[in-house]
Amino acid sequence: MGIAVYASAYVDQTGSRMAVAAKRFLDSLPQGKAEKATFRFADPERLNWHFIPRDRLGLPIKELTAEQRALAFGLISTGLGGGGYLKATTIMSLEQILLELEQGKGPLRDPERYFLTIFGTPSDRGKWGWRVEGHHLSLNFLLEDGKIVATTPSFFGANPGEVRQGLRTLADREDTALRLVQALDGNQKKTAIASPEAPKEIRAAGTPQPPTDSAPGIAYTDLTSNQRELLRALVESYSSDMPGEVSKAWLDEIRQAGPERIKLSWTGPADRTEPHAYRVQGPTFLIEFNNTQNGANHIHSIWRNMLGDFGIPLASK
Repeated sequence: MGIAVYASAYVDQTGSRMAVAAKRFLDSLPQGKAEKATFRFADPERLNWHFIPRDRLGLPIKELTAEQRALAFGLISTGLGGGGYLKATTIMSLEQILLELEQGKGPLRDPERYFLTIFGTPSDRGKWGWRVEGHHLSLNFLLEDGKIVATTPSFFGANPGEVRQGLRTLADREDTALRLVQALDGNQKKTAIASPEAPKEIRAAGTPQPPTDSAPGIAYTDLTSNQRELLRALVESYSSDMPGEVSKAWLDEIRQAGPERIKLSWTGPADRTEPHAYRVQGPTFLIEFNNTQNGANHIHSIWRNMLGDFGIPLASK
């Protein structure tokens, strides 16, 4: 039922724009590169996501001409709002900073090592999907009959989380949560803070479906009106990075399921300079944020669909 509600929320033209942009991109490629970029819709590769620096299947930006790159980024832009597109391209650029910082001692770093992969045939009829993925970025889309029906997992990371000259790629996702936790009173913090030490990583990285355990933490109904506004702003800091119809669908699902069923949990100190993490979970969505590595300057954040990622409904418990 949740997936159907999600699909029916899309009444605009983003799905059609995606199909046009994907077709233009593929049409610009010679046969060999087009074959490298495309897979059958049912290929298991569609569910093979991750955010670590690794080799991927698909066509890397590095192998594209200037014209093909423009078309590739045109496709990427259809899957993001303006702020999300800026975040995605900034995340790519951070690979150059890592290359300079590590001086070749770490994994392969390359701002052009981001891969576009098309699953099926872009069209306003039938099912097809696409992905853009590389280190610290994984955006996955499923379309059916011209409508976007799934947009998760949606992962954004940043290393460095802050470039010491002041660039903070995911500042909104971190600062709003910090303000909310710092606004809790003593009794609220006892409920919201699950542990004085943050976990080393988000859960279920690279798995086709999100973890399904019950949400811990403080409930939306136990927050003051000002605290609820901060929680709404935190959720919207994720949804607003997506196209308008996707953002609206995500938020509509939350309203229909009942915001009173959302919980927030925090681990670690409420201090941006110390390792910390948080989780926001409701019946339809899961947000996880982790900033524990590299002296709390290495962020992993994700939005997952508790009704089922990749447009695949979760089995009932």
